[in-house]
Amino acid sequence: MREGSVMEQPKLQSLDHLVLTVANLDATVHFYTSVLGMTHAPFQVADGSTRHALRFGKQKINLHAQGAEFDPKARAPAPGTADLCFLTDTPLSDWEAHLAGKGITIEDGPVPRSGATGPILSLYLRDPDGNLIEVSTPNA
Repeated sequence: MREGSVMEQPKLQSLDHLVLTVANLDATVHFYTSVLGMTHAPFQVADGSTRHALRFGKQKINLHAQGAEFDPKARAPAPGTADLCFLTDTPLSDWEAHLAGKGITIEDGPVPRSGATGPILSLYLRDPDGNLIEVSTPNA
């Protein structure tokens, strides 16, 4: 770096994955695959053990079983501490019918909210650990 020059602030590009700590791995995989349409994607790590993830679009959610979290981990990992918003192109009326057919309670919505890039319309529900799940469409 030249003397007197100022380094530009590094910038992040996108989210690769996030981690959820879960009480029951099977219940979580079932919910996210059968209710939200994600794909269960087990994968092997360097030590030979199998870990579990959920894939949708270009994103991934890694799953840690409570008490058997992969290191390094959050300071105080616990089930039910996340609040996640997922975008969809499917009309929320279709989601309402799908969720009703699965016996999933909608806690709120559709309600207008502010998304990362503009207005969204959202439904709120809970996963097996009590994490708040928001399913949203753009609301121009």
